[in-house]
Amino acid sequence: MTPLLKVQNIKKYFPMHGGLFSKVVSQVRAVDDVSFDLNRGEILGLVGESGCGKTTLGRMTLRLLEPTGGQVFFNDEDILKLDHKALTRLRPKMQIIFQDPYGSLNPWFNVERIIGEGMRIHKLADAKNLAEKVEEMMVKVGLLPKNKKRYPHEFSGGQRQRIGIARALALHPDYLVCDEPVSALDVSIQAQIVNLLQKLQQESGMAMLFISHDLDVVKHLSQTIAVMYLGKIVETGPTEELIREPAHPYTRALLDAKPSTNPKNRAKKAPLPGDVPSPMNPPSGCHFHPRCPEAHERCKTEEPEIQLINNNRSVRCHLFDPAGK
Repeated sequence: MTPLLKVQNIKKYFPMHGGLFSKVVSQVRAVDDVSFDLNRGEILGLVGESGCGKTTLGRMTLRLLEPTGGQVFFNDEDILKLDHKALTRLRPKMQIIFQDPYGSLNPWFNVERIIGEGMRIHKLADAKNLAEKVEEMMVKVGLLPKNKKRYPHEFSGGQRQRIGIARALALHPDYLVCDEPVSALDVSIQAQIVNLLQKLQQESGMAMLFISHDLDVVKHLSQTIAVMYLGKIVETGPTEELIREPAHPYTRALLDAKPSTNPKNRAKKAPLPGDVPSPMNPPSGCHFHPRCPEAHERCKTEEPEIQLINNNRSVRCHLFDPAGK
């Protein structure tokens, strides 16, 4: 099966300027040599701590950010080589739901215009049926059509995120990036939005990249999980296998850090020490070694390569290197 989205060795380095003449003195390696495939109808969960490059990676797959290097193929077409006209033609098929349900909506537009703007620009509806299509989308995401003349500030956080979902799905995308769409919402609302996204994905069959730091949310939604640390994907695999038998020490640490409501099931392991290092000055060797309880001398000096565990799982760790320790 040819993947809908194929990302190959993608990188994003942000230059850091300093000195009298604002010369480039260093680079922030936000995303560093990442590759993955996403099949039609598949949900890939991308997890990791804040600052590991998840959002940057998601936006580069849509070319909302220009990569420093690498390739992004959508339907076998390298979107990084497309001119503005060709990219505009492709935009309806590649959409995003942003993390901030308020900042991502134009406060000067009412709901009808927010949801209908894309359909109008890409000629997916005409003046006669635009209002009708907007109302259909509002019903689909759980909003009342009678409120279509209201503005974003008149809605709750959960309702605003439903507006953002309706705006993205109104264009009938084949690929949707969900950039932590529930992290800014109350816990009671998060489950509603996650269930809504799952229902809409099943109805449409679109592929989805779901970005989150919450493993419970990702486990509920995704068929496959990719774990990201300091700009690199360190482990990928089918959700059930990865949760049941995590291979990378960082994945195990994320699972151990997950709180339990049952006192008998609470992990007695020490929390992961320290914070994510700065991508401007990443550690040598394996980037995770300063925090890894299983690190050895090789980890400090030699960067691990991606190792295949089986046909559908991979890990970037010396513990699985046939060359040994």
